[in-house]
Amino acid sequence: MDDDALRWEKLASRAGPEIPLFRVRFDTMRHPTSSEEFQRLVLETSDWVTVVAVTADQKIVMVEQYRFGVGELTIEPVAGTVDPGEDSLCAAKRELIEETGFGDGDWRYLGSVQANPAIHNNLCHHWLVENVKELQAPAPDAGEAIRVHLMTLDEVKESIAVGKLKHPLGLSALSRVFPLWELPYVPASS
Repeated sequence: MDDDALRWEKLASRAGPEIPLFRVRFDTMRHPTSSEEFQRLVLETSDWVTVVAVTADQKIVMVEQYRFGVGELTIEPVAGTVDPGEDSLCAAKRELIEETGFGDGDWRYLGSVQANPAIHNNLCHHWLVENVKELQAPAPDAGEAIRVHLMTLDEVKESIAVGKLKHPLGLSALSRVFPLWELPYVPASS
């Protein structure tokens, strides 16, 4: 089967309601083989960043916060939105200092992933920063309540094992730096 058998044709597009962080778009698409028309939702948004920050003594800077979608406290690496006119490195540095008070260090780009290509149009850029230092008190945005954790790799792995760290973008970034699972993966017995 060639790629055209999977490629949908966009027939129309109309704006939906403005919501925080996203612009809603509805695309009318033609099915590639049946020619049937479907309406598809796209959430347009700016790119995001996820930061794997490591101190000189090999502690991983993580944040704990309430996530509204799942209604739970989660542990994850620092993450945030790339503001208009900002590149992903500037956004990563800004988010790290705002959320944790840590900064400086040696920065390296780890690549990007598509955040959720089924409905989102953006990328999530992964950054590694080693030898970060605590420079100031955290200053999260007004809509954020964050607790900073300095964790060993074993503590991060334990957070994954108990389901406290499940954010796929955070896991993607961390897995570019650390071996998080034994391979091949064998789930713990229930």
